[in-house]
Amino acid sequence: MITYRIVQAKPLVQADGSQVDERSPPDGAAPGTPYATWRTVFTGCVDITDLNPGPTPEEVFRYFQTLPLPEPTTRQQPPGNALVGLPVIFYTDTPATAEFTVDIRGFTVVIDAAITTYTWTTGDGSTLVTTTPGAPYPDETVTHDYTSGTYTAGLTTTWGGTYTVDGGAVTDVAGTTTTDGPPVTFTVLQARPVLTDPTD
Repeated sequence: MITYRIVQAKPLVQADGSQVDERSPPDGAAPGTPYATWRTVFTGCVDITDLNPGPTPEEVFRYFQTLPLPEPTTRQQPPGNALVGLPVIFYTDTPATAEFTVDIRGFTVVIDAAITTYTWTTGDGSTLVTTTPGAPYPDETVTHDYTSGTYTAGLTTTWGGTYTVDGGAVTDVAGTTTTDGPPVTFTVLQARPVLTDPTD
């Protein structure tokens, strides 16, 4: 940012009573007292950006890591218990984007955050990494097959983003951060065929 500045000054009384800029101080004036008239020492344009540079990418990233990003919610279908041989569908309805405005040393920084990857822990030692949030049935974008047992699954979202400083150029955030959602626990049952008498 360029501003036009006028800088003026007055001489100060020296401890030894000597002249400043060929101007003698008044008799009896205490050291450090300004005297004489204002005089202009500078007029012109000054780039004040050099005096208070904008936020660095590292500064913005530190703020980015502390943003209250949405916590992901893990959804699974069928809800409740599942069956062996029937894939469990995972998805989340957590918002995939968020915008934040923060003040960094007097600069207005607008950060646009977006989920880049979804990491699903299935609870049986497997991990699924996707770039989409999945979707409920009949969509089967994110699924997993289980053997019988009880499992605890969870979701971690990885966020990237861009930012602007005082409405300037869009810049990539220099790194990513993650948020973890609450886990969900469910039981996978083994269905067993039962012979019945059709005449009963």
